[in-house]
Amino acid sequence: MRVYLDNAATTAIDEQVLQEMMAVMRENYGNPSSIHADGRKVRTIIEKARKKVASLLNASPAEIFFTSGGTEADNTAIKRGIIDNELTHAISSPLEHHAVLHTLQELEKAGTISLALLDVDAKGHIDLIQLEKLLQENPRSFVSLMHANNEIGTVTDIQKVSDICAAYGALFHTDTVQTMGHFVHDLSELKVGFLAGAAHKFHGPKGVGFLYINHEVKIKPFINGGAQERNMRGGTENVYGIVGLAKALEIAYERMAEHRAYIQGLKDYMRKELVQHIPGVSFNGEQAADQSLYTVLNVSFPPTDLADMLLFNLDIAGISASGGSACSSGSNIGSHVLTAIGVDANRPSVRFSFSKFNTKEEIDFTISKLKEVCLEKV
Repeated sequence: MRVYLDNAATTAIDEQVLQEMMAVMRENYGNPSSIHADGRKVRTIIEKARKKVASLLNASPAEIFFTSGGTEADNTAIKRGIIDNELTHAISSPLEHHAVLHTLQELEKAGTISLALLDVDAKGHIDLIQLEKLLQENPRSFVSLMHANNEIGTVTDIQKVSDICAAYGALFHTDTVQTMGHFVHDLSELKVGFLAGAAHKFHGPKGVGFLYINHEVKIKPFINGGAQERNMRGGTENVYGIVGLAKALEIAYERMAEHRAYIQGLKDYMRKELVQHIPGVSFNGEQAADQSLYTVLNVSFPPTDLADMLLFNLDIAGISASGGSACSSGSNIGSHVLTAIGVDANRPSVRFSFSKFNTKEEIDFTISKLKEVCLEKV
């Protein structure tokens, strides 16, 4: 048996998405920038997908720009948002994805901005009081905070963050790569300048994502070389990927409540089984259902000299997961997220992440293998 529990890294493509993409691949190969009939037909397909994404997010189609994925979307928002709006101060957290943190740190190193990182508690919650204080001191700031952490699953109240940012005239960017397709996003209510998503996190294809840019925010292209995406992103569009993204998001919204209840049930069951069968196990990040990403469970195992072998042994046992440990001052490069929330560097951590395709039988199989690995080898 092979069990895939690394859905926060990427998800399997939904069969309906694949069928939709294949139909376009077989029948529509024109360049969407061409003015002849074949090109116009493909252009129509792209715009139909754009309208679908916009309608699901309660945004205008003119605010949706397709990208190669979440990393490009984040980079575009951060670099162009800061430079083109002449912002000199940015606020983020030490828990952000490297697509955000490294980009902001690069701008800081270049002298473009000064960067402030918010304090976080042991469960990964950011300090919103500190955020407001920083904005009082630097009202015209760029704020970048993710909706849910990709490693530990802790959810940030981005509605509250957006309200705070709006009160001080700050430009707010949020990485929703982990929550897109899993939570409802209403961009008519959320006061955000930029929002990023990636198709492969919600059963769409890899290599395609999108960036929402609020119509009130003006930026220049991040990638030059063509007039595609209404002069915002040079390069021939990934037509099949865009079609797949729109279909995957449509399916996600149609059955979101059902899938959420099912996946949350798997997560709760696995957590209960781990506590019952693995002595000394604990969990990283927020565990309250209303403040945690229901697709992610980050498990902290007892200290062991064989920590580096845990994931390897799970892989050999037929289980795909991801993880690591906190950084040990200078001795290794571990998880910046686990380090920021103060996880013991001697305790190996594994992120199990679930999807609608996982089953209770797979959880039982995983628990049985963990018992073998942890109780006999570790």
